[in-house]
Amino acid sequence: MKKPLILVINCGSSSLKFSLMDPKTGEESLNGIAQCLLSDNANISFKVNGEKQVLALLPPFDHNTAIVELVNFITKNNLFEQITAIGHRVVHGGEKYHQPTLITPQVKNEIAKLAKLAPLHNPANLVGIEATEKVFSHLLQVAIFDTAFHQTMPEKAYIYGLPYNLYQEHGIRRYGFHGTSHYFVTQRASSLLQKPLEQCNFISAHLGNGCSISAIVNGKSVDTSLGFTPLEGVVMGTRSGDIDPSIIFYLVEQLGYSLDQVNTLLNKESGLLGISGISNDCRTIEEQLLAGNKRAKLAIDVFCYRIAKKIASFSASLDNLDGLIFTGGIGENSNTIRSLILNQLSLLGFKANEQLNEEIRFGKQGNINDTTSRPCWVIPTNEEWVIAEQTQHLLINKGM
Repeated sequence: MKKPLILVINCGSSSLKFSLMDPKTGEESLNGIAQCLLSDNANISFKVNGEKQVLALLPPFDHNTAIVELVNFITKNNLFEQITAIGHRVVHGGEKYHQPTLITPQVKNEIAKLAKLAPLHNPANLVGIEATEKVFSHLLQVAIFDTAFHQTMPEKAYIYGLPYNLYQEHGIRRYGFHGTSHYFVTQRASSLLQKPLEQCNFISAHLGNGCSISAIVNGKSVDTSLGFTPLEGVVMGTRSGDIDPSIIFYLVEQLGYSLDQVNTLLNKESGLLGISGISNDCRTIEEQLLAGNKRAKLAIDVFCYRIAKKIASFSASLDNLDGLIFTGGIGENSNTIRSLILNQLSLLGFKANEQLNEEIRFGKQGNINDTTSRPCWVIPTNEEWVIAEQTQHLLINKGM
């Protein structure tokens, strides 16, 4: 008997990631990405049974073209009839969407309205939804919102120190992101701890080109480092994280920057890239660190210190702490970064076992703490599985 599968779609402005997955086991029958869309070198790659195939896309090189190629590939591999629904990653759901949501014309209109809060993401997510609707018109489409997991934050965590009417009238508040990742790894940590999730308190550190730290109490998010947009918080690959807001006025009024230039600087030219002057790729910077590059060392020091400081600050949200979780591309793979962060958290009772820290990388899961330390896990995230699983649960709950 063939397994029912969920097609997971994660659509960006110039890319479209996809995965065909068994929602019960997380087993992938197919995954891949269409990238460089809307350009002449657009291509799409498929990975099946460990083998990768890359195809050039024909004009018009857009998301619809990519979806057609995906459908053709799925059909050729006799997988089309196994797809029971499509789950879409949608970055911003505002305050309204805190659960998996069946996509309707009204929901699409709301996603479009929320584009003002995520102008780089929500419009692209809508493109993916509408492209798949054209060729999978017989299937239900479900939205899984990145912000949903953080809708349990209390007001004291999400209200800014601004006039309250800006929140009431314009929705200016902290929302948080990477919700599906934090949800997944806290579920796994609960299992490793052999303790019910609703009794677990964690701090979760999703570290990649984008980074976020979350405080989890009784299995629910009570605070997170990303805010109104994914620019707030710790230093990231190309994003500045927290800065004095007056720097923006100084750049504009004293140095002649335009607002567009400031936006580009803070989002695309800062962080590890801006400090190091080398790269936003942590692996490249670590290589330069070993070679004695002082700017590389400074970038790593700032990055790790800001993360350690944020983790420590979240102790104010907790009555007790069951452990710390590292995930994301850097969190899962860089033993150097993890060690430097943990070395600054001795006051919270953390200490790395250097051998375990060295071993647990590249897809491995496990505990990296010393025997005298609080628990600290490395848990590879799987946002696609969360989307597939939650899509399936919605269908079951609605009797579909």
